[in-house]
Amino acid sequence: MKKNIRWNTMKILAAGFLGVILAGGVLLWLPACNTRPIAFMDALFTSTSAVCVTGLVTVTPEAQFTLLGQVILLILIQVGGLGVIACVTAFFLILRKKITVKERIVIQETYNMDSPGGMVKFILRILKGTFIVEGVGALLYAFQFIPEYGVIKGIWYSVFHAVSAFCNAGIDILGSSSFIKYVNNPLINVTTMLLIILGGLGFIVWYDLLAGIRRAWKKENPGRWWFTRLSLHSKVVLTVTAGMICAGALNFFLAEYSNPDTLGNLPIGSKVMASFFQSVTTRTAGFATIPQAALTTESQMVSCVLMFIGGSPGGTAGGIKTTTIGLIVICCMAVVKGRDDAECFGRKVAERNIRMGSAVITLAVIALFTGTAIVAGIEKDVSFIRVLYETCSAIGTVGLTADLTPDLARGSQAVIMVLMYIGRIGPMTLALLFGGRAKQKGLERELPTQRVMVG
Repeated sequence: MKKNIRWNTMKILAAGFLGVILAGGVLLWLPACNTRPIAFMDALFTSTSAVCVTGLVTVTPEAQFTLLGQVILLILIQVGGLGVIACVTAFFLILRKKITVKERIVIQETYNMDSPGGMVKFILRILKGTFIVEGVGALLYAFQFIPEYGVIKGIWYSVFHAVSAFCNAGIDILGSSSFIKYVNNPLINVTTMLLIILGGLGFIVWYDLLAGIRRAWKKENPGRWWFTRLSLHSKVVLTVTAGMICAGALNFFLAEYSNPDTLGNLPIGSKVMASFFQSVTTRTAGFATIPQAALTTESQMVSCVLMFIGGSPGGTAGGIKTTTIGLIVICCMAVVKGRDDAECFGRKVAERNIRMGSAVITLAVIALFTGTAIVAGIEKDVSFIRVLYETCSAIGTVGLTADLTPDLARGSQAVIMVLMYIGRIGPMTLALLFGGRAKQKGLERELPTQRVMVG
């Protein structure tokens, strides 16, 4: 049954990510992967951060891991970014193993597609698109890293950071200061932002946009109609993404303009670029060109909101997703205007989508504040805003840190790992796993309806 397959798909996703995390922790713990001894907790934390494409670390990857360790770290990031299902499917295709109907339905449920037809082709397009974009990103990075670090090291740095940026992981091997020394470098900034945005949009939006461009190129549709011919999903993703990036950049520019520890001493062009970079990187990427601990309280609060929302479904980003917050806003507008239906871009939004969005936000908020309360209780000498910044970064799988994660107690780090895991597989997936299989249609009891006062 379809509902049982959906439940089994959730089990595969949850167990798959957990298995990769544990295997990665063991591998990163091996002496051959480290330049100095490492505690298993630190290795497991790093593996969790890589597979959950978060970026929070308790050690400095550049100094801690050997080349072998960095290669394993890169593989974990790539697996975490593409997802367990896509990677397993790719492995089966390499072995020329036939993908069964059941496996196609699992892929369909994973990516929330309408039908199981063309699933293998869809996975191949994801893999092809991923490697093309990462390859172009690595080529652009190479113009900076090869002259700076030499050919071999420059190529390795280019590949590593292209994969990390596209997968929205935010883990770097430049040292403890991330991209801060490149705050005035347009090539590094623009390349990183484009990789983060492309990874965070989602593969479904990619191919919807490409199909629209193809139709316009063949003059099947007038070019000015390209947006109107997109699916409702793509329209919501693009609108909310553009709005959040611009609003976030404007806030950071105004709030940090005179802050000498962030934007204050930069020229106006670099201030604008750094503001947009900060807004984009809070969308679950984790790279930083300005010190996060030096941000004003206002900027930290806005960053928490952006990190909590995150990127879009079907991509490499985490968070509750742009579509979720978009649908909730649309629902609120419908209530304010006295409408019975939530409408957007001339379409009625399915009631099931609204219920699902409300459930995702509720469960994510519960997980976030439970984790924040536990960490705040353990770290009694740390301000609440710094704790909230770390927990939002964890559940949003962002990786930005106010210089707190390495200094956390082991209990707090365990909570952060749980939040990263919840953020990667999704709070709804975890809740449904504990809730068990859905009841089959027709077996539910019909109960009388009553109203409850709201507001």
